[in-house]
Amino acid sequence: MTGIVDYNAGNIRSVEHALDAIRAPFVLSKKPEELSQCDRLIFPGVGDASYAMKQLKQTGFDTFLKDWTAAGKPLMGICLGSQIIFDHSDEGDAACLGLIKGNIRHFSDIWKEHSLNTGGVLKVPHMGWNDIAYDNGGSALLDGVPEHSDFYFVHSYVIQPDDPAVVKAYADYGIRVPAVIESGCVSAFQFHPEKSGTRGMRILRNFCSQDITEGGAVC
Repeated sequence: MTGIVDYNAGNIRSVEHALDAIRAPFVLSKKPEELSQCDRLIFPGVGDASYAMKQLKQTGFDTFLKDWTAAGKPLMGICLGSQIIFDHSDEGDAACLGLIKGNIRHFSDIWKEHSLNTGGVLKVPHMGWNDIAYDNGGSALLDGVPEHSDFYFVHSYVIQPDDPAVVKAYADYGIRVPAVIESGCVSAFQFHPEKSGTRGMRILRNFCSQDITEGGAVC
């Protein structure tokens, strides 16, 4: 069974629709104890990192997610959920979950650091479809997804992991943008698989494969 973490900062409805489409059973809950018996968790998110962290602390999900991953149970972060699994976000100067070492920085700061003048061609947020290239051997969650497939991105902040080996795929947006992260039982997607058509559905199907019944969406 797949659990969806509902902490008042998630793109919940689209994830629900995607799991329904592939016939993957799931539990949606605002209470950690109701997700404790799940086999895997999806940790979505949109919006502000500092607000999201406040919600996680108020609901107890901050401790729950740390304990969950410490026990080696699978966790998939999506969009904001792919960022606040790291140590710190410059968005609101937020201390985050620290499940993987690294920081989250704004595009403009990184572009300046690289002396990159986008000339107004590259806008922030990075919004829309972009293709990904595999890195460091890719990921099993990308099985059946051809390299350079397009996915839907919406973000202004960029994952900057301490260990570049955790990046399994990246997009090009002036700089290399880590798009797929994997470390131990934690995987994370900067793009929205649930909004990315058949390629994104394939990723979700790979993640939930043990529970999927016949007749779900073909991916």
